Amino acid sequence: MAIREITVPDIGDVKNVDVIEVPVKVGDVIKKDDTLITVETDKATMEVPAPAAGTIKEMKLKVGDKVSQGSLILLLEEAGASAAVSAPAPAPTAVSASAPAPVAAVPAPVAAAPAAASGPARSETVSVPDIGDAKDVDVIEIAVKVGDTVKKDDTLIVVEGEKATMDVPSSVSGVVESIALKVGDKVSKGSVIGVIKVAGGASAPLAAAPAPSTSVAASAPSVVTAAMPSVSTDRAAPVPDYPYERKAVGEKIVHASPAIRRFARELGVDLGKVNASGPKGRVMKEDIQSFVKFELNRPKPVASSGAGVPELPTIDFSKWGEVETRQLTRIQKVSSVNLHRNWLTIPHVTQHDDADITELEAFRQGAKDEAEKRGIKLTPLVFVMKAVVNTLQAFPSFNASLAPDGETLVLKKYWHIGVAVDTPDGLVVPVVRDVDKKSVFQLSEELAEISKKAREKKLGADAMQGSTFTISSLGGIGGSYFTPIVAWPNVAILGLSKSSMKPVWDGKQFVPRLMLPMSLSYDHRVIDGAVGARFITHLAKNLSDIRRLLL
Repeated sequence: MAIREITVPDIGDVKNVDVIEVPVKVGDVIKKDDTLITVETDKATMEVPAPAAGTIKEMKLKVGDKVSQGSLILLLEEAGASAAVSAPAPAPTAVSASAPAPVAAVPAPVAAAPAAASGPARSETVSVPDIGDAKDVDVIEIAVKVGDTVKKDDTLIVVEGEKATMDVPSSVSGVVESIALKVGDKVSKGSVIGVIKVAGGASAPLAAAPAPSTSVAASAPSVVTAAMPSVSTDRAAPVPDYPYERKAVGEKIVHASPAIRRFARELGVDLGKVNASGPKGRVMKEDIQSFVKFELNRPKPVASSGAGVPELPTIDFSKWGEVETRQLTRIQKVSSVNLHRNWLTIPHVTQHDDADITELEAFRQGAKDEAEKRGIKLTPLVFVMKAVVNTLQAFPSFNASLAPDGETLVLKKYWHIGVAVDTPDGLVVPVVRDVDKKSVFQLSEELAEISKKAREKKLGADAMQGSTFTISSLGGIGGSYFTPIVAWPNVAILGLSKSSMKPVWDGKQFVPRLMLPMSLSYDHRVIDGAVGARFITHLAKNLSDIRRLLL
């Protein structure tokens, strides 16, 4: 095996472009076409692929360096290469006829690039894929137009359900021939989005020809550009040549293509305030759209409304000491809007009580061995869920929603419990369905599964929809009581705090009992205070003697 110098191939007329990422390091074993570095020009970001497989022996670049065609990237111990082919070039910054290794670096992307289509093009109908249980959801945006060239997984439309917005991606690459939808339409799984013309089959890959450097330089621009799969260009050609622009936010550098920057400028969006979700931290079009939607939907103070409050003044906290600015997560931003709306529009009443769970805890401890044999962790929360459902069945107005007209109550004949889960990005509320039909073992298993998915950001939108009642448990953290905010369209929410041993008078003496603090918040438009007190008292009795659940 021999050491080969890997250089930057032809990247067009640009020079001295910035290296924004080096995803490999010394000792890495790479395959042909693996990304070696990512560079950013004034028009695009480009990934420079490896022309051959092998082991990296030495890195010659780092993030922040500037490179041009022929700049030395790294030294590669090439797998299976002959000495004649892998001999290093005498001048790493120029491609010459006597330097076969750099010449071979250029044709490699050519082999990966799609050649001209040899088969006939075909038209494919693109439909809405599986979007969970959601049906007849609103189309809130058409992201493409007839004539646009789209890639697989590019967003075609954006739909909005009760609690989430979803991007519907393209299943193929091609040119948009027709669009069957418009903003405001309602769609479900299988609804036709439009027709995309897909190019025919590609011809055989082009072979690398051992041509002198002059012919390589002459032919490279048209094919090397096509071989860079990560080049971000605007769909509406041509892309104007905007000045190179990167905005620093503290220690953070904002990466975005010129087309995205133009889109942000047209909307007046500061890219430094946008959470990037694209590969390698790049700002995508949908990130800007989400930011704008959030800002437009954020509750604003209105002088004419009873809920309006004076606008808060801007304060420069840095004049009193060191500060750090940190953006809210996407979950926190969405939650802040929902919580603010719920707090302003729902007249809250919170009822507190303690439940004696001494006997329940003894039963749970006795069932732990059986649960462990099933690979399940049996938590107090699942017993609370069962007790809540029993109480909801006794008080149907709690398992309901107030219609938008404010005059109709929708009573639900199913019992789906939303359970608040704490994640690094904020609180999410997945839903456990049909709690009345499941055992405590089944509930424990399902609760562990959805909690794991929530923390790994793998929950679908449908997993957080359809709850009839919500439970927020802070028992694992601490505290005595709190005031949970009702999660609309529910009319009530139960907050659980940390249980503790307390002396309780039994009529003759004080005895130690394990007491669970409970906080029940409810919509006073639907539920009177007396009914609220009866509900939490009924629930406390269920938890004190779980045999009541059999009645």
